[in-house]
Amino acid sequence: MLVSLAVLTGCSGGNTGVAAVPTQAGEPGSGVTGVRAPSDVTGGTLRVVAGQVDSLDPQRSYATGVWNLMRLYTRTLVTYSSAPGRTDELVPDLATDLGTTPDGGRTWTFTLREGVRFETGRPITSRDVKYGIERSFASEVVVGGPTYVVDLLDDKADPYPGPYQDETADRLGLRSVTTPDDRTIVFTLTTPTPDFPFVMALPSSSPVPAEKDTGGAYGDDPISSGPYMITSVDAQAGIALERNPQWDPATDDVRTALPDAVLVRTGLSGVARDQALLAGSADLDLSGTGVQQATTSRLADDALAGRIDDVTTGAVRLLAMPTTVSPMENRDCRAAVAAVVDRGAVQEALQGPGNAERTSVLWPRAVADGPAEGDPQPDVGAARAALTACGRPDGFETVLAVPDVPASVLVAQALAAELAEVGITADVRPLDPSTYYSDISNPDTVTAAGYGLVLATWTADFPTAASFLVPLVDGRSIRGLGNTNYARLDDPGVNGLVDAARAAPDPAVSVDAWRQVADAVRQTAAYVPLAETRVQLLAGQRLRNGVVMQPYGSYDVATAGIG
Repeated sequence: MLVSLAVLTGCSGGNTGVAAVPTQAGEPGSGVTGVRAPSDVTGGTLRVVAGQVDSLDPQRSYATGVWNLMRLYTRTLVTYSSAPGRTDELVPDLATDLGTTPDGGRTWTFTLREGVRFETGRPITSRDVKYGIERSFASEVVVGGPTYVVDLLDDKADPYPGPYQDETADRLGLRSVTTPDDRTIVFTLTTPTPDFPFVMALPSSSPVPAEKDTGGAYGDDPISSGPYMITSVDAQAGIALERNPQWDPATDDVRTALPDAVLVRTGLSGVARDQALLAGSADLDLSGTGVQQATTSRLADDALAGRIDDVTTGAVRLLAMPTTVSPMENRDCRAAVAAVVDRGAVQEALQGPGNAERTSVLWPRAVADGPAEGDPQPDVGAARAALTACGRPDGFETVLAVPDVPASVLVAQALAAELAEVGITADVRPLDPSTYYSDISNPDTVTAAGYGLVLATWTADFPTAASFLVPLVDGRSIRGLGNTNYARLDDPGVNGLVDAARAAPDPAVSVDAWRQVADAVRQTAAYVPLAETRVQLLAGQRLRNGVVMQPYGSYDVATAGIG
């Protein structure tokens, strides 16, 4: 049953109904490592606001806010924990454990739980998991989602075309994934990957019943394997979810499924989402962007301050120096840039410490055991010495590419002013933000345009050092299109350290190996980390059981209730 839109947005007229909304108790930050307003009360409708939803098809979405929503109607072999302060850790979901590997991450085996079913009542089998993964290979139909499984499971000599064009005689599908029985699934990867369980935690690795697959239209009515099922989707009224009667809580240690229904209003601006939370007509915001700058002035109010959870997001703003653009092929020229950067000025351009945490390491704070944060200050003397060593004692000219959005342009202008102190002239070049990352991910475009400095924000898909570092620094990850190694760094020493870290036999050795990778990259001066984004999450007045889901930068909808 679709809930009236007035319930979500607040009644029209002079009576907003805000006075009648019970305000939850809480302390600032109580949802980060604890539970905000603990409750096991069931019932009611959880009211959620969001920005644009890219797709409700689990194989097509690439938005963390939507991935959070999908915890309600998709289950995966493993998933993120809902335990307070441990939401960046994996726990079993459809599987009985986190997977086993006998060979350092090349082969992985998972066993499905008994008693798990789709909303149709049919048992979920290992073949349904395999089929869901196979859909990601159908790039002409299933567009937009992550492609980790393609990179890790495809045979480049004989590419798998996906289930819609599988013309093999035996119709066995993707040969690197086998299903010996209904509850067992075995993956043989192209390369050892200790982080593979994180790939299995993506919604794109969720099961899909082949008999219900409608191809590109599957997102219109995805089949639920979780505690809720989508009952209607409407541009005005929102996305309505109701309880899935086939979900058995005895098979699910993650989701509490407290509300009777969930209603998501999509397409709202950040300010509109804030207003809904402040007015009491919404309980949580899925977007992961936190409150907007226009709203922060209201958060000093004592009643509102108790509803704020302040978190770093893992999104690191950095300056990349493409080594294919002169004079950035010279390490000393890059070092001159790195030495003169003032992170305090960058933080100020980003509206202060409430919005940005200064950082000098390629390692997000949520990933444990990173390199020590030195917070270095600008060193004009070191910059001048580096310029002399690179044969440019009087400086040089270059172009600084930046997305044409106010905050990024301010950062670029601050950096240009710092560089000018040592004779480096940086022509700040604002580019169309809608195509910015496709432009800077094309090496030919960057080289032809002479972008010697590129301002970028990088967020890993998984809360691991490998996920953060490899796409940025492994020279073998450089591609002609879709390249995320923005500095075009291809250093044999760094590549060798990446291989050693991937092959590390246990977690303690692995984390030290990844620190060595980060330190080696720092020595190349190809990247200058600047700041990590901070957001302030505002809990709705009725929100209960609020747990910050660190990987998704919002409250976990899988545990949220209302009161």
